[in-house]
Amino acid sequence: MPIMFGFAHQRRQMLDAELERLLSEMPQLGMLRMWAIGDLAMGRVTTESTLDLVLVQETDEPWQRRADFWNVHLRPRVGTNFFVYTPGEFEELGESDPLLMAAAMEGESIYG
Repeated sequence: MPIMFGFAHQRRQMLDAELERLLSEMPQLGMLRMWAIGDLAMGRVTTESTLDLVLVQETDEPWQRRADFWNVHLRPRVGTNFFVYTPGEFEELGESDPLLMAAAMEGESIYG
């Protein structure tokens, strides 16, 4: 496998720029809180890193359909994963759900 220098830095810049773009639009779409988790939050960005976001939003949609709302409205320009919880789920599952625990322990609070 060839070694590529600088591409992880470029990917980091792309992820940061996309996060800023998304953040400018998300509050008016109903986002209450948001954390970055994964490679970006841990400072381990590689050329394959995605933007992994834990969101809190009031919604009646089932878990498996919640990310669809954000993908349709925001049309991410880089690989992005939205993990969406309701405020009640956030309070109820905060100490048992692996994604919420990752957000609390190693995530970067972005909004709210």
